Amino acid sequence: MRLAIVGAGWGGMAAAVRAAQAGHAVTVFEASRSAGGRARAVHAQRADGSALRLDNGQHILIGAYGECLRLMRTVGVDPEHALLRLPLALVFADGSGLALPDAPPPWDALVGIARARGWSAHERWALLKRAARWRLTGFACAPGTSVAELCAGLPERLLHEFIDPLCVSALNTPAHEACGQVFLRVLHDGLFAGRGGSNLLLPRIDLGTLFPEAAAHWLQARGHRVHLGRRVQRLAQPGTQWRVDDEPFDAVLLATGSHEAARLAAMAQSPHAPALQAWASTAQALAFRAIATVYAELPGAHGPLLARPMLALRARAGRPAQFVFDRARLSGNAGLLAFVVSAFEGEREPLEREVLAQAAEDLGLSGLRVLQTVVEKRATFACTPALARPPRAIAPGLQACGDYVAGPYPATLEGAVLHGVAAVQNLAQ
Repeated sequence: MRLAIVGAGWGGMAAAVRAAQAGHAVTVFEASRSAGGRARAVHAQRADGSALRLDNGQHILIGAYGECLRLMRTVGVDPEHALLRLPLALVFADGSGLALPDAPPPWDALVGIARARGWSAHERWALLKRAARWRLTGFACAPGTSVAELCAGLPERLLHEFIDPLCVSALNTPAHEACGQVFLRVLHDGLFAGRGGSNLLLPRIDLGTLFPEAAAHWLQARGHRVHLGRRVQRLAQPGTQWRVDDEPFDAVLLATGSHEAARLAAMAQSPHAPALQAWASTAQALAFRAIATVYAELPGAHGPLLARPMLALRARAGRPAQFVFDRARLSGNAGLLAFVVSAFEGEREPLEREVLAQAAEDLGLSGLRVLQTVVEKRATFACTPALARPPRAIAPGLQACGDYVAGPYPATLEGAVLHGVAAVQNLAQ
C-alpha cells in the first residue's frame, strides 16, 4: 500500500517503521520541524553559554514497555546504553519510601513493601493485604471507580507517599479523579507481568534521539519519505483511495494529537462523513492535563547534586513538584536538575518560585537558578473513570493511532506505540 501517516510522534513513527517492515510505501507528514510530538527534544542554553538538548518534559519508561524497546533496537538505538535501568523506587531525600529489590514478581513487590523505610508495620501490612486483594480479583474493579475509592481505607502515609505519586506519574490525573481500572492495569503490567517489568528506564539521551529521530533516519535510508514542517490541511476520499492535500494514498493513519485528528476527520470529504463526524465529536470531548518540567541549575557545580538519579518529593500547597531528576547522573550535565509537576494548573512564574523554594526546603539546595521551564499544556488526556475514548478505526482506510484512542492504558509512550503498531496490522484485515 501507499500509506500516509500524519504525525511524527512516537505512535506515528512506530506505525511508520512497522509499515515499512511490512512492505508498504510510507510517507510521514509532521507539522513541527522536529519529530517526537509530546516526547521530543528541545534546545536550551546554560548560564555559561553552552548549548544542550533537553526534553519537552522529563519522561520515564519502564521495563514492561516491550514494544518501545523492540522498536528502538529496530532503528539502531541500543536501550542498554540509551536508558539507565533501575529497580522501581519511590524514595524521598530523607531515605524513606519504597524501593524494590531486583527479584522476580511478586517477590520484588512483597519484599519491597515489607522493607519500606519510614513505614510502620501496620502500614506495610495494610498495603500487602490490599495488593493481595487486587491480585485475587484479577486487578479489576467496578466501572466508574476512582483511584481514591479503590484505595479507601489505606493509611494516610501510604496514600500520600505511594498511591498519590504513583497515580499522578502514571495517569497525570489526581487520585480522586483518576480511573481505578486503568490504575490497576498499570500496576498489573508494571509489577506482575514479568521480571524487570517494574524497572525504571531513565533516558540517558534526549527523547528525540531515543526513538523518533532515529526512526526518521531509518525510514529515509530505506527510501520512505518524512516531511517535517508540513501541516496537512485536508483529507478527502473521492473513491476507494484517500487524498492527503491532493496526494493519493491507499490508507491514512492519523497519528497527531486528538484535537488535530478531530479537525482533519471532521473536515474530510468522504462518503463516510457521518462516521467521521461522530469520531471527531468523541475525540474533541476529551479533556487534557498539563505537565510542567522546571530545569534548574547550580552554577559552578561539577557533579551530581542528588544521591540518586531520581527522588520523590512530598508535593503540598505551594510546593508542587512530585519528582526531581539529577541530569548529571543521567546525561552528564553537572549541576542540572529536572523538577516534574504532573497535573499542573497555574502560571509559570509562581511555579518557578515555588519549585526553587521546594528545592531549598526538601533537598537543602539553595542557589539554584531556573534554566528553562517547559509546560506541555496538552500532555495527556484526563484519565477519568468510564471515559469514552475514540476507537482506532474511523472509516475504511482511515485509522487513528495515539495514546488517547480506546484501550486499557493511560497516556504513555508504550500506549502510543502499541496503537501505532496495531493500526498497521489492521490494514491487512
